[in-house]
Amino acid sequence: MEAARESMAALLDAGLFGSAQTLGCFLVSSAGSSNEAGMSMKVESLVLHGDALYGEKEFRRALSAYKQAMQYSRSIPRQATSNSRSSVSTTGRSPSPNSLNLSSFNENEVKFKIVLCHSALREHREALQEMEGIPSKVRTLQMNLMLGKLYRIARNNRSATVCYKECLRQCPYIFEAITALAEIGLSSKEVSLLFSQAPNRGKPPGDSADALRWWNRYVEAQCCIASHDYKGGLDIYLELMQRFPNNVHILLEIAKVEAIIGRNDEAIMYFEKARLIDPNIITYMDEYAILLKSKSDYTKLSKLVHDMLHIDPARPETCVALAAMWERKDERKALTYAEKSLRVDDRHITGYIMKGNLHLSLNRPDLAVTDFRGAQELRADLLSYQGLVRAYLALSKCKEALFTAREAMKVMHQSAKALKLVGDVHAISSSGREKARKFYESAIRLEPGFLGAALALADLHVAEGRNKEAVLLLERYLRQWADDSLHIKLAQVFAATNMLSDALSHYQSALRINPHNEAAKKGLERLEKQMKGVDPDAPEEEDENEADDIDADQDDAELL
Repeated sequence: MEAARESMAALLDAGLFGSAQTLGCFLVSSAGSSNEAGMSMKVESLVLHGDALYGEKEFRRALSAYKQAMQYSRSIPRQATSNSRSSVSTTGRSPSPNSLNLSSFNENEVKFKIVLCHSALREHREALQEMEGIPSKVRTLQMNLMLGKLYRIARNNRSATVCYKECLRQCPYIFEAITALAEIGLSSKEVSLLFSQAPNRGKPPGDSADALRWWNRYVEAQCCIASHDYKGGLDIYLELMQRFPNNVHILLEIAKVEAIIGRNDEAIMYFEKARLIDPNIITYMDEYAILLKSKSDYTKLSKLVHDMLHIDPARPETCVALAAMWERKDERKALTYAEKSLRVDDRHITGYIMKGNLHLSLNRPDLAVTDFRGAQELRADLLSYQGLVRAYLALSKCKEALFTAREAMKVMHQSAKALKLVGDVHAISSSGREKARKFYESAIRLEPGFLGAALALADLHVAEGRNKEAVLLLERYLRQWADDSLHIKLAQVFAATNMLSDALSHYQSALRINPHNEAAKKGLERLEKQMKGVDPDAPEEEDENEADDIDADQDDAELL
C-alpha cells in the first residue's frame, strides 16, 4: 500500500479531499502486519485519513482519526516511529491538515491537528488543554496564534499576551496579534517595541524607516480605537489613506469608526468606496447593511444582500444583513437569521447586537439582556452598553440601567455618547430630568456636533413644556448641520403645538435630504390627517402586511 499512501498525499496536496477520504478508508482498513513497520504505516494512514476528513469539514471524524493515530504511535518504540513515514510536512509549510506531505511522524504537529478539530467544533476547553501539551520551544507561529486566541476565549489575557507577543517577535505582520494586544490594553509603544525583536525576514521590506513609520502609525490607530479614542484613531487612519489611497482594509476601518461615532453618512460613503474597489468584500458588510436599514434605503440594502448571498451565503455577515433586511416586514424571520449568524460564528459581535435589538422590538427585553451581555463579553463597546441600558429600562430596572451607563462612562471617559447614555437613564423619571439635562449639555460641550445629545435635550425641553427652547436649540443646529433627523424633530415639536404649516415644511425638508426616511413619511401621513381634521391615532382597517410595515416603521422612528 506504499504507492497508495503516496497517491493519497498527492491528492491532499491537490485539495482533492473527497477522493483522498475514500482512499483513506482503504488504507486504514488494510490488514497490514502487526510488526513495528506495519504499525508505523497504520499511524501514517490514520493521519492522512484525518487530513482528508478535515479538508471535507468532517471535524469529528478527523478528530477520531488523529486520536487513533496518537494511540497507535505510543505503542511503537520511539526509534521505529521516527523512522516511519507520515503525513507531516518537511517542506517548511504549515502543519495544517490541508497541506501535508510524507515525512517522519511528529507528535506535536498531530496534537495541533487535534487542536484545530476541537476549535472547529467550538470545544475550546479541550483545544486549550491539548494546546498546552505542546512545549513552548517547539510551537510554530500558527500554534502561538491559536494558543493566544484560546487563552482570550478562556479570559486569560495575561497568557494570551505572552502568545501574541511571541507571534509579533516572529513576524510583525500578524494583524490579529496587533488588534488583540490593543484590545487587551497594551500601549502602542509596548507593541511597537516588539518589531525590533523580529527577525529580518519578518521586518518590512524596502525603506525600513518609512515602513516602520506607517506601521507604527497603524499600531497607534489600533490602540486608539481599543481605548475608545475614536477621533484619534480616525485621524491616523485618514493619514494612512494618503499613503495607501486604495487600501480596502483602511477604508473599512474608517467606515466602522465613522459609524461608531454616529457619522452614518460618512460611514456609508467609505463602505461604498471599499465596495467599488473590491465588490466581493464581505468583512463588515453586515454593519453597512444595518446603516442602510437605519437610513431606510431598502433598495441599496436589497442589492447588498443579493451580492452577499452570491459571494458567500454561509458567512455570519450575510446572515446579519438578511436579518437587517427582514426586520422591517417580519421581525421573527429576522431573528432566525440573527440566530443563524451566531450558529455559524458564536463570537460574531454584530450578530449578538442584532439579536438583542430584535428581542427588544419583540418585547423580550429579558432575552435582549443576555444578547447584549454576550456582545459585551467579547468587546465592551458603545453598542453593547446602549443595548443593555435599553433592555434594563424596558424591564423597569432603572438601578441596573444607571449602573451600566455609569460603567460605560468610566470605560469611555472621553465619550459624549457615554454621557448621553447616563442622561437617558435619568430622563426616564421626572425627578431625574435636571440631572439628565446636565449630562446632555456636558455631552454637547464635549462634542458640539453630537446630534443625538441635541435631539435628546430637545425631547427633554418638550417634556417639561419648554417648546420654545426646543425649537431654538434645533434651529441653531440646523444652521450648521442639514440633517433629516433635526427636521423631523422640529416637525414633531411644531405639530405638537398645532403649528401645522411649519411642521409640514420640516417634514418635506427631511424627505428632500433623505427620500427613504420612513419616520418622515409616517410623520407626514399623520400631519396630513391632522390638517384634514382627522384623528391620526384613530384605528384603521388594514391588511396584516400593512400593519406589519407600520410596526416596523415605528421601530425605525424610535431608532432614529
